[in-house]
Amino acid sequence: MSSSLFNFNLPERGISQTVVRTYQALSSASVEELWNKITDLEDVSWHPIIGSTNVPYGLVVKPGLIYQAFTRLIPIPIQIFVERVRPQEALSIRILVLPGLEEQVTYQIESTVCGTCVSYSVTLRGWLAPLLWSLMRPCAAQVALKLAQSAEQSMLQTTSGNLKPSKRDCFDF
Repeated sequence: MSSSLFNFNLPERGISQTVVRTYQALSSASVEELWNKITDLEDVSWHPIIGSTNVPYGLVVKPGLIYQAFTRLIPIPIQIFVERVRPQEALSIRILVLPGLEEQVTYQIESTVCGTCVSYSVTLRGWLAPLLWSLMRPCAAQVALKLAQSAEQSMLQTTSGNLKPSKRDCFDF
């Protein structure tokens, strides 16, 4: 399920553009397993956009934390700022890519009758938003699904001990 919205406003200087998208996936993994995947900032192998981070193993996610990551799309370092943490419910981060561009990402987890629903919401603001969105849209559409799949594989690995997670990214065919 996805929703989108494009806003074009005329502030005092130039044109401001906003892109808002939300993607959801249903998972058989528990809320705890999904939360552990989201907050393990050292292992982002499941993430189709972020390739690696400089976060040491075991660091606890908390508001105010700033860390560096490298994307799979553009090999430049980005700064990530943790805004809000609601344990086992939501994580909100702000990503600083380039001047003229602001990105906010929110992960939400909710237990439902049919399984666990994970939501990935992204908001891009600034005059570069449409350009960046055209580059990252195919991968962004897969974040919630890849997160759910990774948590399910971890759950199966814990149960069976035999399975290995896939290291494929969104550009593999």
